[in-house]
Amino acid sequence: MDATIEEIEDKISHLSNEKLKQFRAWYEKFDSKNWDEQIEKDINDGKLNDIAAAAIAEYKAGKSRFYILFLE
Repeated sequence: MDATIEEIEDKISHLSNEKLKQFRAWYEKFDSKNWDEQIEKDINDGKLNDIAAAAIAEYKAGKSRFYILFLE
């Protein structure tokens, strides 16, 4: 049986701080995985080709800046 959004919200709102911390960690991984899969699908389906081509054209025309970030 599928729970309703309201039932899920109620369960989450009653979690202890430790359980909420665990849930947040799980959800962050879950959401990131879904996001990555959607971006990969969009790339493979060619949905980002026009955006990429426009960005490359602007860069080649000198209309954009390129920043290198150094992370330690």
